[in-house]
Amino acid sequence: QVQVVESGGGLVQPGGSLRLSCAASGNPINTAVMGWYRQAPGNQREVVATMSTSKIPNYADSVKGRFTISRDIAKRTVDLQMTSLKPDDTAVYYCWSGPGLGFWGQGTQVTVSS
Repeated sequence: QVQVVESGGGLVQPGGSLRLSCAASGNPINTAVMGWYRQAPGNQREVVATMSTSKIPNYADSVKGRFTISRDIAKRTVDLQMTSLKPDDTAVYYCWSGPGLGFWGQGTQVTVSS
């Protein structure tokens, strides 16, 4: 089993920045890939960014150039630095640890609004 715990999130004005952090515990095999997903009301959960132990990031087109994912492999943590936030970024953000079906955090709300 893996426990995934997120922190960060909150309310920010358009153009602002936020940082999300996530820590996973348990078998390191289940933290080979870690990343962030988000789900806005009425929408399906979608990938935001992921990173494997190779530290090569993968981003959704909608966040490229604005969001940066980073990992500490040894500590089994993953962060998401979000800049130039837009109202469309408003969603519940979930940390995920995999591979396979993986394990999910409880989610943290990010609201971008003036």
